[in-house]
Amino acid sequence: MLDSADQSDRIAEILEAHLGLEGPLLPILHAIQEAFGYVPDSAVPQIAAALTLSKAEVHGVISFYHDFRAKPAGRHVLKLCRAESCQTMGADAVADRIKRALGIDWHETTADGRVTLEPVFCLGLCACGPAAMVDGRLVGRCDEGIVAEVAQ
Repeated sequence: MLDSADQSDRIAEILEAHLGLEGPLLPILHAIQEAFGYVPDSAVPQIAAALTLSKAEVHGVISFYHDFRAKPAGRHVLKLCRAESCQTMGADAVADRIKRALGIDWHETTADGRVTLEPVFCLGLCACGPAAMVDGRLVGRCDEGIVAEVAQ
């Protein structure tokens, strides 16, 4: 874990690398999340100043896009599809069982920091629903057994 000065320096490096782009805010946010696993609150004023935006504008973009996190995720990220196609294949019941098994709700992380549970709206596996993504790997026809995979 970086201290605040090192974190600020790393954010400054990311800003400098992206300032020449047209529309640099999203690439900057993605790069910061890649570097830290989330977008620290302390990055918002730094980004706003570098891009001549208000802190509210930067925060608005971070909060609008569900893939940006304000705090670190668990060691494993389990994303469950919430789209209509997966719902018709029983995704709601699977999600309820997974939430109970993990003891968490959407956008939460287990107490041991092992798993973060996130909803997504279509993974493109409509014919294989319910669908999930585990640490970036797509899984079709998932059930609550997927918890064993991420609970390790």
